[in-house]
Amino acid sequence: MNDFYQKLAELDWQPPSDWTRIRTIDSHTEGEPLRIILAGFPELGGSTILERRREAKAKYDHLRKALMWEPRGHADMYGCIITPPVRDESDFGVLFLHNEGFSTMCGHGIIAVTKVAIEIGLIEANGAETCVRIDSPAGLITAYARMQGDEVQSVYFHNVPSFVQELNAIVDVPGLGEIRYDLAYGGAFYAYVQAADAGVRCIAEDNRMLIERGMAIKNAVMDSMQMRHPFEDDLNFLYGTIFIGPAEKPGNHSRNVCIFAEGEVDRCPTGTGVSARMAIHHARGDIKAGDPSVVIESVIGSSFKAGVVKEVSFGDYNAVIPVVEGTAHITGMHEFLIDPADVLRDGFILR
Repeated sequence: MNDFYQKLAELDWQPPSDWTRIRTIDSHTEGEPLRIILAGFPELGGSTILERRREAKAKYDHLRKALMWEPRGHADMYGCIITPPVRDESDFGVLFLHNEGFSTMCGHGIIAVTKVAIEIGLIEANGAETCVRIDSPAGLITAYARMQGDEVQSVYFHNVPSFVQELNAIVDVPGLGEIRYDLAYGGAFYAYVQAADAGVRCIAEDNRMLIERGMAIKNAVMDSMQMRHPFEDDLNFLYGTIFIGPAEKPGNHSRNVCIFAEGEVDRCPTGTGVSARMAIHHARGDIKAGDPSVVIESVIGSSFKAGVVKEVSFGDYNAVIPVVEGTAHITGMHEFLIDPADVLRDGFILR
């Protein structure tokens, strides 16, 4: 090896002791990123994941921004914090974070964190299929990793009870006029709109228009409709707008494009969004419990398989337990540093 490259390889610089150090593993599920925080984030108190979410929002939002926003992240970054479980039968807990705050559930995040937890040794693999029980703010999620040797090939999960609050509602959207939408919950609330009704296509070339019209619809629905989760007030907010369009690959069911948080565009079909769509299709009689899975595409052409496991009652709602399957990959290992003297230490965001 050249002496110069040898010198580079042997450098062992360490940051000053007053700098914050946060260690992560980065991954993606069908194109959507997940930055998994392993060490360096303060321990969160609380006997439930929702209590830990409240503490993270109140005390550590600057760390969310530092890890999600530039210069360490970007406007469409997504992440999670692994915590101890809150149920005796669970393996660990998880909090999800993005450009706007802390979400309540994330399907692509469940798929990625399940893969990572097994492959880094946090959870021991168990034969051809390993079950992982995860406490989320929305409730208990049961994930199943399909194994090939020591590698996770794909992950499917049974979501929290998912239900429809409104079908065929109408909202007046500035610049668009009256828009018909369905309102449903799959770990978070979404407004579902046929893309053609809003004058957009579910393709990457319409990215900017999707963001602008998706946020306009989201804001209009929030102004006109109160979300009604049967048990938790913390879950009563509209997470995003999901546009539905035709699939591009023959045999696939349809295409999803989710505009969520502060104008983020989901690169995958959106696990919680697909879950709530299963509730909508079930309510309309299109899909029954136990039917073969359908394939739903994303804005970049990646896909999830989805179906309905069973029907359940959830408060006053007739709900379903959806199943969603996808594939994740590890993309990097990082130690992020926060210099207390850096005026941009808490990050910034540009659209």
